Amino acid sequence: METEPQKMPKVPKVKNKAPAEVQITAEQLLSEAKERDLEILPPPPKQKISDPDELADYQHRKRKAFEDSLRKNRTVISNWIKYAQWEESQKEVQRARSIYERALDVDHRNIILWLRYAEMEVRNRQVNHARNLWDRAVTVLPRANELWYKYTYMEEMLGNVAGARQVFDRWMEWEPDEQAWLTYIKFELRYKETDRARRIYEKFVSVHPDIRNWIKFARFEEQHGFISGTRGVFERAVEFFGDELMDEKLFLAFAKFEEGQREHDRARVIYKYALQHIPKNRTQELYKAYTIHEKKYGDRTGIEDVIVSKRKFQYEEEVKANPNNYDAWFDYLRLVESEGDLEVIRETY
Repeated sequence: METEPQKMPKVPKVKNKAPAEVQITAEQLLSEAKERDLEILPPPPKQKISDPDELADYQHRKRKAFEDSLRKNRTVISNWIKYAQWEESQKEVQRARSIYERALDVDHRNIILWLRYAEMEVRNRQVNHARNLWDRAVTVLPRANELWYKYTYMEEMLGNVAGARQVFDRWMEWEPDEQAWLTYIKFELRYKETDRARRIYEKFVSVHPDIRNWIKFARFEEQHGFISGTRGVFERAVEFFGDELMDEKLFLAFAKFEEGQREHDRARVIYKYALQHIPKNRTQELYKAYTIHEKKYGDRTGIEDVIVSKRKFQYEEEVKANPNNYDAWFDYLRLVESEGDLEVIRETY
C-alpha cells in the first residue's frame, strides 16, 4: 500500500521585519523574573523558639543537616568550621571542640582550621586549652609563621612575658624569615631588654647575613647610644663580607655614621678604602657622597683628590667604551703622570 507524501505545514509570512521600537534587554528579563519569584515565594518567617523541646528539635535538625553535608563532602574544611561555629553559638563548646578534632583528623595541615580552633578557645577564656592547642599546632606546622605570631601574641596579652619569650626562642630555632626576628627584637625592646635584643641581633645577622641587616644592627646600637658598639658592628660587617662581596651601601652607612659623630678623618679613610677596593662601576653614589663630604669638611687638597679620582674614573670608562679614543688616552696619561706614581704610570702605558 502506497503512502501519500506528507505535506509541509504552511509558515505564515512575516509582514514587517523591522526591529521593534521598544527593545527588551536581558537585564529587564532577569529583573522581572526575580520580582515575580519574590511575589510567588515570600521570605520564610523568623522562627521563635519558646520552650526546650522546640530548641532540642531545632538543634537535632541542624545537626542532622550538618552531618549529612559532611558525609557528602568530608574534605571540605569550611563545612567543618561552620558546624563547629554553630555549636559554639549554641554554647556547646565541648561539642564544637569535638568537631574541630574530627576535622583535624581529616586535614591536620590546614592552618585556617588550627587558627579557628584556637580562637574559639580564647574567646571562651579556655586559656590552657588554647595554649595546648597552639603548642600542638606549631609542633605539626613549625614553618607556619601565622601560628607562631598568634601564639606569642596570646602569651603577651596574658602578661606571660617569660612564656612569650620561650615561644620566641623555640620559633627562632627554626631560623624563620627576617620579619620574625625583627618581631622578637621589638618584643624585647617593648620591655626595655636592650641586652637581650642585642643578642638576638647577633643571631639574626648570622642566620640572615644580608648587608641591610648588618646596617639595622648598627643603627640599633647607635639609637641606644652605644657608639663604640656601632663602630664595632660596621667593622665586623666589613670584615665579614671581605673584598669579594663589598657593597657601597655598607660603606655609605659607615661613613655617614662617622660624619654624624664628627669623626671626619675616619669618614675620609672609609671613603678612600671603599673607592680603592670596590669596582668603579659600582661606586657612583660613593663618589657623590665623598665629594659632598670633602666640600663640607675637607681642605683644598682633599677636594682636589676627589676631583682627580672622579676624572680618572671618567677617563677609564671612556677608554673601555672605545679603546681607539686616543684623546681620552692622552688625557688619562697626563692625569696619571701628574700624580707621580711610577708603577701606575708604567702600568697605564
